[in-house]
Formats: sequence, structure tokens, C-alpha cells
Amino acid sequence: MDSGRVRTLVAKEFIELSRNRMVLLPVAVVTVLALALPFGIAIAVPALSGHPLGDDRDLLKVSAAVAAPDTLSSDARVQLFMFQQFLLMFLLTPITGAMALAAHSVVGEKQSRALEPLLASPISTGELLAAKVFGALVPTLAISFAGLALYAAGIVLFAEPGVATAMASLRTFVLIAFDAPAAALVSLQSAVLISSRVNDPRTAQQFGALIIIPLTAILVAQFTGSLWFSAATLGVIAGGLLGVWALLLAISVALFDRESILTRWR
Repeated sequence: MDSGRVRTLVAKEFIELSRNRMVLLPVAVVTVLALALPFGIAIAVPALSGHPLGDDRDLLKVSAAVAAPDTLSSDARVQLFMFQQFLLMFLLTPITGAMALAAHSVVGEKQSRALEPLLASPISTGELLAAKVFGALVPTLAISFAGLALYAAGIVLFAEPGVATAMASLRTFVLIAFDAPAAALVSLQSAVLISSRVNDPRTAQQFGALIIIPLTAILVAQFTGSLWFSAATLGVIAGGLLGVWALLLAISVALFDRESILTRWR
């Protein structure tokens, strides 16, 4: 695989994205929700209701899963638990926006007849598909990381003392730096794979969105305190997701028949 050709194709994807920035609206909306929900629940609601989080025995019980430092107050322990749980929402941020981009990348270019010159060029199928995936991944991850920066700043400014320091853990780093991009890659590759086999980008989006189902189940399970992933477990999950992405990439290349795509969609 020629990295130079891949970078050229990714640059082309960025140029097309700059002409249609509204496709990034879903990822912006999810990012805003990922910011509003945790601060609304952990900070605003207790302040407005006059009922501190630490007064809720059930919340204190489930927050024990975090293994917070003994120096934290009861309110801080619950806040730490909640902010850790809502980090999972930032896994949905790149998936949501990137799926829309990837699903349209093949079908949309065929409909606009922009795909035919690429298929007739000496660019390999692997290079083409990799550029489609990374062209969608990079801008959505940029928005997601900007949201994470605001998330961290909000915790520093509004959370109880010690919460921000406790959030800066190995678990947080693994979740953000490895699991989020790996989950997005799997979803993206699924969308590109389906997009190369169907005529409707919505079908590709629906298949790519399937990864949201297990993430939602994990989020709910963690809030009940019945499930908690350590940094080591999250690292294993990230490795597994990268393996799934590599397998999907190989399948995508095998199923991406240039000639049949051109003749079938004429």
C-alpha cells in the first residue's frame, strides 16, 4: 500500500467535506449532548434541587466500583463515577458522524459519477478503502477530542475538589486514545463495506450503527454498577476491535469488485 497515494486520497476527501460541512452536524450534536448530560446530571440538578449526590445511598453504593481515592468526599465519589461513565458517550461521537461520511463515500460518489475515475486509476482497492475510512475518521475524531477538552475543562471548573485529578487515570487514557478510535474504525469499515455493495447510503448507515447497540448496553450496565472495565480490560477490547477492523478491511478488499460495481451501477 502506497502511503503517498492514500494521503492524496484522504486530502481529496477533506476537500469534498469542506464543500458539505453539514454532514458533520450529527457528530456536533452528539458532542453537545455528551457534554450537557453529565454536567446537567452531576452538577446542575443537585445544585438546583438542593439534594447533594452524596446523600443518595444507592449512588454511593454503585460509585464504589470506581475505587476512588479515600480523600474524596461522598459527593466527589459519585461525581467521579458519573463522569467516568459518561466518557463512553464520547465513543459514540466519532461513530455517529463518521458513519454518515463513510456510508455516502462509495454510494454518493457513484451517484455523482465521481467514483468511476478512481476505479479506473491504478490506485489499489486497499488504498481506496483505507482513504475512505481515514478521510471520515480524522475530522470526526478532531471534533470528539475538542469535546473531550471541554469535558476536562468543565470537570476542573465545576466538579468537587479531587475529581479532576482522579479522572486523569490510565483507564481514561486507554478509553480515549485506543477504544474510541478502534470502535470508530470498526463502524466505519462496516459502513464502507456495506456501502460498496448497496445502492442506498441509508442501508450502509444502518449496518454501521449496529456497533452502537453493544456500547449502549455497556453504558447502561456500568450505571447500574454491575459492570466495570479496568484499564487492562479496555486495552484488550481495543486490541480486539483493531483485529476486527483488520478483518473487515480484508473482507472489504475481497468483495470490492471494481468492474461489477461499475456495470451494476451504470
